[in-house]
Amino acid sequence: MPDDSLRLRIDTSKPHSARFWNYFVGGKDNYEVDREIGDQIKSIFPGLVDVAVTSRRFLGRAVRYLAVEQGVRQFLDVGTGLPTADNTHEVAQRVAPDSRIVYVDNDPVVLAHANALLTSTPEGRTAYLDADLYDPEAVLEAAAGTLDLSRPVGLMILNTLGHVADYEQARDLVRRLMAGLPAGSHLVISDSTATSEGMIAASEAYNASGAVPYYVRPVAEITGFFDGLELVEPGVVRVPQWRPEPTEVDAADVDAAGVDAYCGVGRKPWGISSPRP
Repeated sequence: MPDDSLRLRIDTSKPHSARFWNYFVGGKDNYEVDREIGDQIKSIFPGLVDVAVTSRRFLGRAVRYLAVEQGVRQFLDVGTGLPTADNTHEVAQRVAPDSRIVYVDNDPVVLAHANALLTSTPEGRTAYLDADLYDPEAVLEAAAGTLDLSRPVGLMILNTLGHVADYEQARDLVRRLMAGLPAGSHLVISDSTATSEGMIAASEAYNASGAVPYYVRPVAEITGFFDGLELVEPGVVRVPQWRPEPTEVDAADVDAAGVDAYCGVGRKPWGISSPRP
């Protein structure tokens, strides 16, 4: 349970994005105000539930791709959100027990549940940073206490950049984080997109609720976050269409062409000054 000082920082009078998302993926760490706006938005745009569920599945596929196919053993998860099933460290350590994961969030709601993210295999390690996306250099400095930043890192920024209203500022934050990571590191992004009237209406309703706003963007702007990186196939696509696995039912239980969220994975290229080890 959160201590008294942390409890005072949690505002239960307004919806909260982490709790709202938690409600959509079937979690229990939410309040009536979150469920009310959730139900209102589901009545406007039921497809947002598919966005939440398929985005979570994308996290698993992306982490497994990096750990199994690329040999990545370090992950920096910025904008962690509330813990649910198959968090980054659980997925990574299931296939690579020696993986190290650092979670980053500065929200008191998430911080109150951070202990759930700190389990680890004996071979690996997890840590939680109470830090701010808007100070990338401080994030990297603190993460270096757990991660070896001379070796490739998987930078996860999922359903978070929509909270940064100014697109160029959001791009700058991504660039600064990637600048502190070595060649061979990967950037993993997913965000809701302005690809249907329903999603735009849902975003407007959420932003009018008093919650911290979340801005849906055109697909081209999601692609722009990967400038200077080598996009992994199939590029920037709708979330269910990124390397679906045979055991998954994403393509069968939702209309993939109707999911208003896009994602991608990009690799920081190897150069003359940073040859492949």
